[in-house]
Amino acid sequence: MRLNDLQPSRRARAKRVGRGIGSGLGKTCGRGHKGQKSRSGGFHKLGFEGGQMPLQRRLPKVGFRSRKSMDADEIRTSELNKVTADTIDLGALREAGLIGRTVSRVKVVLAGPINKPLRLKGLAITKGARAAIDAAGGSVED
Repeated sequence: MRLNDLQPSRRARAKRVGRGIGSGLGKTCGRGHKGQKSRSGGFHKLGFEGGQMPLQRRLPKVGFRSRKSMDADEIRTSELNKVTADTIDLGALREAGLIGRTVSRVKVVLAGPINKPLRLKGLAITKGARAAIDAAGGSVED
């Protein structure tokens, strides 16, 4: 698309109803005969099915989203290599951009290599990740 291709969008003309039989929208103005939809102000709620049990109530409810997941996060061992601080805690992970500001609990999981000795403080950690950090010469404080 180029600037010389731009043109105003085509808008449909407003329906001019009630202007005689020749317009095609005279007398009932395209609303048909009788019934709720033909009357002014005749409308029903979205999803209303005339008193029948509506679809959104007939179908089973599925899924669940834990509120705990909003303030918890996981960090891979390979991501810990990006942190430059001496002691890795929540503040250091935030500064490195690895966790969001609402996160209050972090768990370190084993995924990827560890290139340097790390010192972790105040973080949950899996057995495998703890073993990998110890093997790299690091330490974990609970």
